Amino acid sequence: MRAPKTKPSVSRTFIWDMLTFDRLMTGPITHLIYWAGMAIIAIIGFGVVGGSVGLVIRDMSLVGAALAVPVFVMGLLLTAALALIWRGMCEFYLAVFRIAEDLRALRLAQDAAVAPRDPPTPLIGGPDL
Repeated sequence: MRAPKTKPSVSRTFIWDMLTFDRLMTGPITHLIYWAGMAIIAIIGFGVVGGSVGLVIRDMSLVGAALAVPVFVMGLLLTAALALIWRGMCEFYLAVFRIAEDLRALRLAQDAAVAPRDPPTPLIGGPDL
């Protein structure tokens, strides 16, 4: 009687994938990098909001409020622009790696299609005899 086949453990599969490059880790790693960058951009946004509120609190005049409003608006626009640029950079990075994966698949398919075939066997005693 045969022993039932068991699946390898998740940690063993992960380590094997890391060592052999059979499975690319670009997608999960890029997600981590993306969220880390977005956290930094959010900290910059909170800093701008805090700076503009601090400017109003420190200078309790109309001039202080007049300076704080443009700083607040420009800071939020800059934060939004940084978030869009960061998203675009991460998507470009992923697109380049997906193109590389597609090229690898196309190359393997073409190699399989162009594989050497057996030479044709000559006809012995064919119709021309």
